[in-house]
Amino acid sequence: MEDEKIIHDRMMTNISNDYDKSKGNFVYDVTKPVAVEFAEQQKKIAAVQEKLDVEKLTEDELTRFVYQRTGISRKPATQATTTVIVSGTAGTLVKVGELVGTDTILYTVLEEAVLNESGFAHVRVQCNEFGQIGNVPANTIINFPASINGLVNVYNPDAVVDGYDEETDYDLRQRYYDKLQRPGKAGNKYQYREWALEVTGVGDAKVFPRYNGPLTMKVVVIDANKLPATSELIKDVKKHIEIEMPFGVEDLLVISAEALLINLSVALTLMPGYTEEVVKTNIKKNITTHLKEIAFKTSFVSYAKVGALIIDSDGVLDYQNLLINGSTANVVIPDDGVPVMGGINE
Repeated sequence: MEDEKIIHDRMMTNISNDYDKSKGNFVYDVTKPVAVEFAEQQKKIAAVQEKLDVEKLTEDELTRFVYQRTGISRKPATQATTTVIVSGTAGTLVKVGELVGTDTILYTVLEEAVLNESGFAHVRVQCNEFGQIGNVPANTIINFPASINGLVNVYNPDAVVDGYDEETDYDLRQRYYDKLQRPGKAGNKYQYREWALEVTGVGDAKVFPRYNGPLTMKVVVIDANKLPATSELIKDVKKHIEIEMPFGVEDLLVISAEALLINLSVALTLMPGYTEEVVKTNIKKNITTHLKEIAFKTSFVSYAKVGALIIDSDGVLDYQNLLINGSTANVVIPDDGVPVMGGINE
């Protein structure tokens, strides 16, 4: 794209030297505004061209572009839900709208419940915020932000895992490319994958036609956090596919991928000022990010790549004697598996 100086210089070059083209004279002053306008129009044309390139679109513009051309909608963020166990005085009513929480995150009661004769009740709650922030470990929802008569304790027996962030630009763009490059039609395996990916909370899916003979189909799913899918998510995926799939399929199996734990044994040399626990957390963070990137994309976890991620982690000066799941070889990922970060020296 040319700026006004380049355009104006070219215009002046094309005018005969018989005329005075110096700044402040008629020829210069007449052509300069034209060059400025041409440069501005080039910017506008370039801006329009960029809006036709899906790689250069983001957020709402990308959402609109993809939907208009394929009918694919960006998957929204969800609010994590779970069941907590509340205890206190038998017969106490837990009202809809009451709050429980961790030290920093609030959850709202969704359904009324009455504490039984033993003083306990199972209560469904929903995170007040959207996205992964609502996913917390077991036994961390332990607070009543405001005291409630008759209620003493609360805790979540299970980890909360079904809060999903809004679909990223990268993932939405990838679904757009998949639609164009691997079109689903007539109930082929690409169409089953499309149907699975349409469900909010699904991060990816693998499809295995004829897994148990003719007219059978297996769909393996991971969630948007690139972890094994919950039973509720699996039910949602199966229900959606059953609505869409053609007549004649006798056996549709929708399952979650199995977690393949990646456990490390390694001798670490730390940089000054770092503790082993902090460094192990940094290593886990780096490797977790990598495992999410390769989930359902590659057939193995690279030993060399894991080593590189360790040395690139904050606080690591050097390392020796790395073992991944007890071996110095690449870790093969089963067809229905997803790699998940395990422990380090545990």
